Amino acid sequence: MLLWAAVAVAGLYVTVVSSRHAVDHAVRLASSLGIPAFVVGITVMAVGTDLPEIANSIVASVGGHGDLNVGDSIGSAATQVTLGLGLLPLLAGAFVVRPARVRIVGGLTVVALAVGALLLRDGDLSRLDATVLVGLWIVSTVVVWLRAPVDGQEELPLATGHRWRHGVRALLWLALLGAGAAAVVTGLVRIAEELAVPLYLVSFFGAAIGTSLPEIVVDVTALRRHQADLAVGDIFGSSMVDATLSIGIGPLVAPTLVTADLAVRGSIAAAVVIGLATLLLAARGRHTVATGIALLLLYAAFYPAMLV
Repeated sequence: MLLWAAVAVAGLYVTVVSSRHAVDHAVRLASSLGIPAFVVGITVMAVGTDLPEIANSIVASVGGHGDLNVGDSIGSAATQVTLGLGLLPLLAGAFVVRPARVRIVGGLTVVALAVGALLLRDGDLSRLDATVLVGLWIVSTVVVWLRAPVDGQEELPLATGHRWRHGVRALLWLALLGAGAAAVVTGLVRIAEELAVPLYLVSFFGAAIGTSLPEIVVDVTALRRHQADLAVGDIFGSSMVDATLSIGIGPLVAPTLVTADLAVRGSIAAAVVIGLATLLLAARGRHTVATGIALLLLYAAFYPAMLV
């Protein structure tokens, strides 16, 4: 158990170091392309920091462990918008949230989870179901690109060097960040096995927390560098990726079975808490310690909703 604890700690260190470099290059890429930081957050950063969930989806589906894929993906979607977003003002101070942007991405994520609940009712994640979920991610991303307001966007540092280099380096650092997070998850899973904790709980709660670490670390770093749009875009974008691409990419490779009642209950619970979090932040327009505590309470309510 001590060995796996060491693996988890080493993985966490890698995520911290990698996040700093990933944020730097992502900000410079946004500057060179003239793209709002929020849009970069919900695309490049969201997919990059979701690499652990995406990799887990493929490996779990190929191995016939559909519950591990769905549990981790849906659990991560809810964890990021409640626990992850709730911790940000406590760790990095209060910041402004642009309501229109939050409403667009949060609303699309709720819709995706509702569609996912319908697809999961029969307990069979087919290639057709997977295609629908991946297609939802593509459509949602295009909608955000076209509809997210760009007024009042944050000033980004001027980029230096070739833009393609910043893009490649950002993705490489994000890949390393994903590897670090995977090590954290592996360590936590092994510890859970030693303690005889059920696999379902590990995937839905334990693994979801572990695979959400990249978003939390990256977004705290972004906030400390005065890039709130990048942080909020990454959190909500990652949740949207989890609800669509992450769940669908594995079954697209290898269709798999899931426990229907748990999967549907998880999707509905996640849709509810993400919807409430979206309404709260859109109404306040500012994320403070008070709203952070409210989101943490939403995360705490997620446990009895799933375990009862």
